[in-house]
Amino acid sequence: MKLSFRPKLSTFLKPSSVTNLHRSFCSSSISSPPPTSLKPQTPLFLKPPIHSAASSDLQKWHDWAKSLASSVGSTFVDLDNGPDSTLLCREIKWLMEDAIEEESEGMENNQRSIRLRVALEELYMLWKQRVEERRPFQYVVGCEHWRDLVLCVQEGVLIPRPETELIVDLVGDVVLGNEGLREGLWADLGTGSGAIAIGIGRILGTGGRVIATDLSPAAIGVAGFNVQRYGLQDVVELRQGSWLEPLKDMEGKLAGFVSNPPYIPSDDISGLQAEVGRHEPKVALDGGINGMDDLLHICEGAASMLKPGGFFAFETNGEKQCKHLVEYMENDAGGSFCNLKIVPDFAGIRRFVTGFHK
Repeated sequence: MKLSFRPKLSTFLKPSSVTNLHRSFCSSSISSPPPTSLKPQTPLFLKPPIHSAASSDLQKWHDWAKSLASSVGSTFVDLDNGPDSTLLCREIKWLMEDAIEEESEGMENNQRSIRLRVALEELYMLWKQRVEERRPFQYVVGCEHWRDLVLCVQEGVLIPRPETELIVDLVGDVVLGNEGLREGLWADLGTGSGAIAIGIGRILGTGGRVIATDLSPAAIGVAGFNVQRYGLQDVVELRQGSWLEPLKDMEGKLAGFVSNPPYIPSDDISGLQAEVGRHEPKVALDGGINGMDDLLHICEGAASMLKPGGFFAFETNGEKQCKHLVEYMENDAGGSFCNLKIVPDFAGIRRFVTGFHK
């Protein structure tokens, strides 16, 4: 299908406010990640604009990209609830916003030069990966917008979801007016990109700290990158290891801890949207036969890690897992917890279990 729409060159030029926002993220220095981590990839919008392309060549790319997106129609939606052509076309716009720096002067015959953060050849490759391989858009551009953050993400690291933002809100509610929690030590288990740890670190008091753990060296590297970009090196500490293992020296000292662990039943992994099932790390998705393996493991250690009055919040797959978790904590956890609640997410799905250590 050939499109009749041909956007003007101004479509490709970012407003100065967006450019300045991107530059502000670059202004602070990035120190080395923890020695056990892998060096993270630089998000597209933070790469230097060392490439260029003629406006006519960029127009050809744009027309090709829209044609490829339009050819999808509703195929992916029907297949596995994936993106349709409308969403893919919006992603083209977002990709250009991240890739383009500014227009250069001095080209003849109205062939203006556009400064790019990636070579035009790579833009072709990136968009083919997005559509033909169903590579997640967040991995294509190397970042995800989450709450008021722009977080680095890459293959091997789970992309933070909008519903998980509510964990930070839940913590914000309990620390409000509670100095012991606000100035205390928190833990984020399975931190991934560091999203939750960073979100909590920004709402704690001056004495509050967060320890973020993850088994994956890639996740530790990416989380370290994100922590340092937001200037939270003195607030968020990263430790590599499985769940509570890196926190053995913190038994009975935590004011609170949170986790968004793997909770998808193993048999459901193959039916996930291709962007998720093919590309996101299975270790961050697969929660075992009923999806509860990691949730129960974390719950078993909760009582020994939390101080009296300490708070916890866990994300689950939905109401069935929430009820299972609450029943376990009421009947099999030795009466260690109180004020257990099931909290819905933004879509009304009963998603989170919260409570306090007695």
